[in-house]
Amino acid sequence: MGERPYVLLSCCMSLDGFLDSAGEERLLLSNDDDFDRVDEVRAGCDAILVGAATVRKDDPRLLVRSAERRRSRVAAGLPDGPVKVTLSSRGDLSPEARFFALGDGEKLVYCPDATVGELESRVGSVAKVVGLGAEVRMADLVADLGSRGVRRLMVEGGGTVHTQFLTAGVADELHLVVAPFFVGDSRARRFVGDGGFPWHAGRRATLLESRSIGDVALLRYALSDRCPG
Repeated sequence: MGERPYVLLSCCMSLDGFLDSAGEERLLLSNDDDFDRVDEVRAGCDAILVGAATVRKDDPRLLVRSAERRRSRVAAGLPDGPVKVTLSSRGDLSPEARFFALGDGEKLVYCPDATVGELESRVGSVAKVVGLGAEVRMADLVADLGSRGVRRLMVEGGGTVHTQFLTAGVADELHLVVAPFFVGDSRARRFVGDGGFPWHAGRRATLLESRSIGDVALLRYALSDRCPG
C-alpha cells in the first residue's frame, strides 16, 4: 500500500462560521479571484473529495476551470482534472449529478460494505464503488487512495467531511477563506461540527499565511509536520 496522500482541506465560510445559508439557493461566499486561486490549487492535486450531501445540495462540477491549467496537466502526462471522490453511508446519489455526468476522469464512491449493492445499482455505470468495511473511516479512505496512486488530495467539504478528516488527524494543511458578512441562521451548515480535534487551546495550529484576496481573507494553516513551512 502506498504512502498516505498529502491532505489539503479547503473551505470558505462566513464571519460566523457558516458554509451556506439555510435556503435552497446556494450562497456564494467567495469572489472571482479566490475561485481562481482554488482552481490553481485543484489543478495541482491528484484527487478532489466532497461529501455526498455536497454532491446533492450544491451539485458541483469539480473540474479544473482554466484551459491553460488543463493543458499543463495533460502535457505532464496527467488527466486534465483530478480524480473525483465522494463518500456515502446511505447510497442516496444520482448518476445525473454533475459530479458523475461531467468530466472524463475517474470517479470513486466510498461507502460501508452494506451500501455497495445500492450504490452500484445507482451509479455503478459511471463510478467505481469501493466498500470500506462496516463504516467509512478517513484513515482507511486515504490509505486506499494512496494505493491507487493519489499523492495529493484536496478536500472541499462539506462540514461533516471536514469534521471527519480533522478529528481523524489525517489533515496536513487547511486553507480557510473568510467572507466579510454574517449568515446568522443556526439551521445553516457550519464549517465543522462537534468533535475531538487534535488542535485546541493546548496545541495550536501553525498559521503559515494570511492575506486578503479582494474582500475575503485567506488563512493558511499547517496541521502536520508534512506541511512545508
